[in-house]
Amino acid sequence: MNLEKVDEIVDKYSAKKEYLIQILLDVQQEFNWISKEAIVRISESLKIPVSLIYRVVSFYTAMYLNPIGRHLIQICLGTACHVRGGLKMFDEVQRRLNIKVDETTPDMKFTLRRVNCLGCCALGPVIVVDGDYYGKMIPSKVGEILEKYS
Repeated sequence: MNLEKVDEIVDKYSAKKEYLIQILLDVQQEFNWISKEAIVRISESLKIPVSLIYRVVSFYTAMYLNPIGRHLIQICLGTACHVRGGLKMFDEVQRRLNIKVDETTPDMKFTLRRVNCLGCCALGPVIVVDGDYYGKMIPSKVGEILEKYS
């Protein structure tokens, strides 16, 4: 983790604690995760407890405490997607990538996340890869989608 880059991000917000969430999001954007070292550095710079930062990071699903793959796969398992076969999509992605929920492939290419709602229930089941939405999914389309990101 490049702590000098973390310092630059904090300085961009004048080291004001009211910008904590934006600082964390920027660190997440820069490194694809938020390391313990980054949290400690932010804590020292903003003069707020490490425990508070961990509470914030663990609350928001857009922030990760572990490295994630180059491609983030999110599968909706909210009620609408679940009843339309979302779990089948989830099982198919797990089978094809040989990973479970919240895991990353050994080559750091893909990370799999379960989400409870993506806000597009009429398109369910829905898979999102790197912000690209794929609706009305069926298991036979999963391989084709994964190929786009290989």
